[in-house]
Amino acid sequence: MTARERILLVDDEVALQRSVATLLRSRGYDVVVSATGHDALHQAEHAPPDLVVLDLGLPDLDGIEVCRRMRALGPAPIIVLSARTAEADKVAALDLGADDYVTKPFGPEELLARIRVALRRRADAVNDASGVLEAGGLVIDHDRRRVVRDGDEIRLTPKEFELLTLLARNHDRVLTHRAILKAIWGGNAVEQPEHLWTLMSQLRKKIEIDPTQPRYLLSEPWVGYRFSTREPSS
Repeated sequence: MTARERILLVDDEVALQRSVATLLRSRGYDVVVSATGHDALHQAEHAPPDLVVLDLGLPDLDGIEVCRRMRALGPAPIIVLSARTAEADKVAALDLGADDYVTKPFGPEELLARIRVALRRRADAVNDASGVLEAGGLVIDHDRRRVVRDGDEIRLTPKEFELLTLLARNHDRVLTHRAILKAIWGGNAVEQPEHLWTLMSQLRKKIEIDPTQPRYLLSEPWVGYRFSTREPSS
């Protein structure tokens, strides 16, 4: 029998604890609930979860700090679940290692979908040793530096391939503008987002069938980008 995936739910709202824990357990997950940052870190250190759902408004520690410490403990995906909608909070959490950010109020199916994607991404990172990512009709061969869409090879510049590879290796996870700029152009470029905007526009024209309605290279407005392996909704 396959062990159930363990989710650590960190939130001090009792009503939300009950509703989300019940939802997750009904879908077959093993759920552990923590109401404080310190207890959550203790739980994560002594019984590492497969995924963390983390509220930012905790009574003892700021959720951003919990996110930072949680990431230092291990690779479990972190989905921030918070009433905070400010771009600065999203960017801070994502820069410190969160994999996704869901704002309250939220739909249960949306949360479940984000959890499935994060867990699948973690499994892919563990199991994929080939250096090849396939999503829809797009194939990215990191080792051979080849990109093929629907059987046709796409020629990319070195910087275009570097950006695509960075996003693809972190597929289904939001990378902030700052993180991407630092990875590709170095620390001195983090205040020059126009470099990234231009490069992304060029890359979409080559990768996407319709660059105005991207399938793979998705924007998180004012925050960053993600490479999506999910099929577009009909």
